[in-house]
Amino acid sequence: MNADVVFEVTQDEDGGYVAECLTQPIVTQGDTWEELRRNVQEAVSAYFFDREVPKTVRIRLIRDELLAVG
Repeated sequence: MNADVVFEVTQDEDGGYVAECLTQPIVTQGDTWEELRRNVQEAVSAYFFDREVPKTVRIRLIRDELLAVG
């Protein structure tokens, strides 16, 4: 497999992170950024256990912020 596996990450209200894969049906979470990274790697390995594991995983942190102007 040559294509990247791409995750969008959002920060949960409780401070943890949720990662949802855009290219495969994979979702995982972590209380810290480091835990999330480990969980993403583990989830990808588990999902592709019977197939070739992708060479790369892309993680994109999405931050949605509303600012008042004026």
